[in-house]
Amino acid sequence: MDIFMQAAIDEARQGRREGGIPIGSVLRRGNDIVGRGHNKRVQDLDPIAHGEMDALRNAGRQRTYRDTVLYTTLMPCYMCAGTIVQFKIPKVVVGEAQTFGESLDFLQSHGVEVEILNSPECVELMREFIEAEPTLWNEDIMEL
Repeated sequence: MDIFMQAAIDEARQGRREGGIPIGSVLRRGNDIVGRGHNKRVQDLDPIAHGEMDALRNAGRQRTYRDTVLYTTLMPCYMCAGTIVQFKIPKVVVGEAQTFGESLDFLQSHGVEVEILNSPECVELMREFIEAEPTLWNEDIMEL
């Protein structure tokens, strides 16, 4: 596991410790993390505080995103995928896409390179969470 995905997993675990949804994300430029975050929908009562959005928010304003890579423990939703496309982030490294994977074609159709790691650790994080909090998960993906 590379250090950037491990940092995203650490963020996901932090989110779960806070009572939230275990999805973490890291934005890197070269060998540096410029932003990191985790899903805070529950903690902040904010419906758009997804892990990717939190990492981008924490990165602050950037002159360009064309030289960055976004790491996320779970395939982004369409909202986050739209932000990736809007900011012209050229590559997304995804921990797993088994649990939720609907934006893959959208990202690729807009020229974003998507690398799916199929990380057992990321799959297990989501499996444990969904088993413990099915209603919260269904709220997060708007399936209530």
